[in-house]
Amino acid sequence: MSSSHRVHRYVTEDFTVRVAAVDATEVVREMQSLQGAKALPALGVGRAMVGALLMAAQQKQGHQVGVYIRCQGPLRAIYAEAHFEGQVRGYTPMTHYEPLDYKGGYNLKEAIGEGTLTVARHQPFQKSPHQGTVHLVSGEIGEDIAHYLIQSHQIRSLVSLGVYLDAYGQVRAAGGVILEVMPGVDEELIEKIQKNADTHKVPVSQMLYDGAATVDLVKPYLEGIPFTELDHPYPVTYSCPCTKERVVRALETLGVTELEDMIEKNEKADVTCQVCGRPYVVEVDELVELKNQLYKNSLN
Repeated sequence: MSSSHRVHRYVTEDFTVRVAAVDATEVVREMQSLQGAKALPALGVGRAMVGALLMAAQQKQGHQVGVYIRCQGPLRAIYAEAHFEGQVRGYTPMTHYEPLDYKGGYNLKEAIGEGTLTVARHQPFQKSPHQGTVHLVSGEIGEDIAHYLIQSHQIRSLVSLGVYLDAYGQVRAAGGVILEVMPGVDEELIEKIQKNADTHKVPVSQMLYDGAATVDLVKPYLEGIPFTELDHPYPVTYSCPCTKERVVRALETLGVTELEDMIEKNEKADVTCQVCGRPYVVEVDELVELKNQLYKNSLN
C-alpha cells in the first residue's frame, strides 16, 4: 500500500520562514499493521516517522534523515528514517509494550523517560552521515527535535507532531508541522508566530482526524503572514530496502544442519525485517536450494 499524501513545503514571501507539513496517516497505520504495534510504541514510532519526513523534506534531492532515540523508559529505543523523496520507515524493539494501565491516557513521556536524541543526515556519495546528539528535553519528540535544531544548527523552530489513537490503540490520524526561522529574521515576525502558536491549541492529529487538509495545519501559525507553497511532488510511502533475496541470505547464518532440520520437519521459514516489520515467507523448496548452495560452498 502506498500513500497519495506528500510533504507540503511552504515559505513566507520574504523567505525568512520555511514550513513543512504532512498528513502521514497511511504510512503510520501501515507501520502499526505490519509490526502489530501496541498503542504507545505506535505513538512513539509514528511521531518519529513524521519528524523524520518533515526534516528530510527540507533537505535536498537524494538526502535522508534518521531519528534515533535511546531512552531509559520501557520503550528503550525508537528509530525512524526518511528520504527527501518521501520514503519512510520506523521501528522500536518494544513493539508490544503496554503499561499496566492507561489511567493517565497514552503517556509517551513516561514510556520514553530520560535519554538522548540523535539526528543523522545522510548525503549522496558521503561515506558517513553528519550526526548531532542532544539530551531529550520532554520525551514528546516534537519538542526534542526543536531542541536539536537550536542546539546543533542554531535554527529556531516550532515542531508539532501528532498521532491520533482510538480507544483500542489503533492509529486513526498522524501528521505534523515543522516551522523553521532563518537567521536574521525580524523579531516582530517571530513574536507574531509565537503569539499565533500560543493561541492555537488544537493538536495536529485531532485536526487531521476531523478532516483538515495539510495546509490547514500551517495556517494557524502563519495567520496574518503571507506565504506560498514550494514544489515537492513526491508521494509519502512506507518503504524499506529489505527484499526477499536479502532475507534468504540472512538465513545462511543458520548453517546446513539447522536448515536440514527445518526441511525434514517440512517447516517453511517466517522471517520479519527487523527495521520495517515486513514479513517474508521462505518456502521449504527455497530452504533446500539454500542448503545445497551452502553445502557446495563449504566444499570449496
